[in-house]
Amino acid sequence: MNKLATTLALALAFTAGAAEPVLVQTDFNANFARYFEKVASDEMQGRAPATEGEKRTVAYLETEFKRLGLTAYKDGSYRQAVPVVQIDPVSVSSMTLTGDKTAANLVYKTDMMAWSTRMLPEIKVENSDMVFAGYGIVAPEYNWNDYKDLDVKGKTVVVLVNDPGFATQDPKLFTGNAMTYYGRWTYKFEEAARQGAAMLLIVHETEAASYGWNVVAGTSPIRFELADANKNMHKAQVEGWLSLDAAERLFAANGSSLKEMKAKALQPDFKAIPLNAKASISIKNNLREIDSNNVIGFIPGSKKPDEAVIYMAHWDHFGLDFSRSDDKIFNGAQDNAGGIAGLLALAEKFKQGPAPERSIAFVAVTAEERGLLGSRWYAEHPLFPVNKTVAGINMDIMNVYGPMRDVMVFGYGSSELEPILAKYAKAQNRYIAPEPTPQDGFYYRSDHFNLAKKGVPMLYARGGIDSVEHGKDWGLAQRKNYVTDYYHKVNDEFDPNWDLRGSQQDLFLFYQVGLEVANSQSWPNWLPGKEFKAIRDQSLQH
Repeated sequence: MNKLATTLALALAFTAGAAEPVLVQTDFNANFARYFEKVASDEMQGRAPATEGEKRTVAYLETEFKRLGLTAYKDGSYRQAVPVVQIDPVSVSSMTLTGDKTAANLVYKTDMMAWSTRMLPEIKVENSDMVFAGYGIVAPEYNWNDYKDLDVKGKTVVVLVNDPGFATQDPKLFTGNAMTYYGRWTYKFEEAARQGAAMLLIVHETEAASYGWNVVAGTSPIRFELADANKNMHKAQVEGWLSLDAAERLFAANGSSLKEMKAKALQPDFKAIPLNAKASISIKNNLREIDSNNVIGFIPGSKKPDEAVIYMAHWDHFGLDFSRSDDKIFNGAQDNAGGIAGLLALAEKFKQGPAPERSIAFVAVTAEERGLLGSRWYAEHPLFPVNKTVAGINMDIMNVYGPMRDVMVFGYGSSELEPILAKYAKAQNRYIAPEPTPQDGFYYRSDHFNLAKKGVPMLYARGGIDSVEHGKDWGLAQRKNYVTDYYHKVNDEFDPNWDLRGSQQDLFLFYQVGLEVANSQSWPNWLPGKEFKAIRDQSLQH
């Protein structure tokens, strides 16, 4: 702590009963608030991809990257083009189920939700045999394979939401209450496509999904996907959800129930169960291909420029809603103008030198709010190959509630980056802790996840809920208030009265972690048994 104190402006604050004062470092970057306010301003028009708001935001980021002296991404440009397709399902039929014991007409949005991300104007699934495949998981590190000896080519697969650990709350099964990658609905769609399924339907349960059916059926049916040369034909024809009631009726027609099916799915000798029904549905889409951009700059390493540490944040939000009679701009201040401000602040700090031994990349990604598309494109077309990307830090929603004693780590207990973070947190007399709701799987819902899937150890953390000045209950109340009253709403606007000392405090940590990794010989890895470790180990062999 004394070493840091010699170079940084400090403020000491105490909590009631605390053994040691928390080191509140407030001067990481004097321009942070200015960056924050600018990106969140009305001028940026809500920063929706492929709009005037994108043009203004990208131009601003380019100007700042150039002013800071970052090396451009490619051929003098900081832009990485990201091709996106907007898929608007203008017509979705009811889903008909037919069989000896099953005859049902499932109504769109009431009994089921269905869509297709294939870039085709019309998609039809006709008389597709239905099969229950447990949790729809293939996880070798957990010795789990719901598709073992199962051919689902052309079939409609019905699976449960989340993973077996959540269902049992057994910490020895998967990771117990904390969701794994395999519990995410996106994984289940990907795995079903790999297996050749025509359609994948996930049974919705509010607690296991962490949101109600109203979220599934009530949000806009318009989908966004990366546009690729094969028109996304590698995806299943149809993806979707079954309501709890519809699933119960389907299982009852087979003389069973959801409770019984869940019990069977948890057995070590589980085998997929035919549902004695055929499913049919048709979807008509309007397709619109749009162009967006990631904005990328970097600082070449002084000794190992081909190896890199990456800092990432998404610049996009929801743009303008002209149907509103009042405020039409989704400013996205906390989500995620703060993260972009942090990215600029870190770039400015690193450019003050000396240059680290490894390169430092700063990646502002697009279309996070459309399904993590910009980061997925970057992960598939990286500036530095994934086997040369040593580690990364993602910033999505910065702390605006003042200094915190805790550093909230999403995906806690995943990688060797966490002990490094803990070391610098300890220097501030702080501690790292899991996010309060690990069962919700937030680690798999932000941009770092796409690099994690490629094996790159990624840290996602922020100041937590243990407020230095007000305590845990107050801090938790601020977080809940944000989610309830501001998250993805037009009133998520920059507030000059925010206490940004907490953000400055966290930026010191992110800087120190990245700097240590960049100046070391080490390659932080995932911890044993984690779902991305095998991918990382294999990539480092090449």
